[in-house]
Amino acid sequence: ANYPFTTLTPNLGVVDVDKESSLLMADIPGLIEGASEGKGLGDEFLRHIERTKVLIHLIDVYQDDLVNAYSTIQKELKNYKTDLTVKPQVIVLTKIEGLDEDIVADRISELRKKTGNKVDIMAISAQSKLGIKEMLFK
Repeated sequence: ANYPFTTLTPNLGVVDVDKESSLLMADIPGLIEGASEGKGLGDEFLRHIERTKVLIHLIDVYQDDLVNAYSTIQKELKNYKTDLTVKPQVIVLTKIEGLDEDIVADRISELRKKTGNKVDIMAISAQSKLGIKEMLFK
């Protein structure tokens, strides 16, 4: 399809945060513009979000327009039958292993202009594990 590759089916699993703590995590397909109206994978997966306590938005740090990517997600969450934007949210920029810290900081700053301080923004590298523990504790 004409949107970035994403998880096609929800996955549920337990993530060990440390030796004493774990959490239940749901990997839910990404939202594209129009998902709340049935476009792409449609809104059938948004119902899984209704049961979550916190939303973590994984956004590729290399995406040209991070603010637009975030805004699209927020629009679809808001347009769902239940406004899902009221849930606590964390934005996580992914794939940072190839970038200097200054560039990552600039990308976070771009998003911060849109979100203000109402949303936590973090950066991770799944490849090098950088920021993963901090994200899980958040």
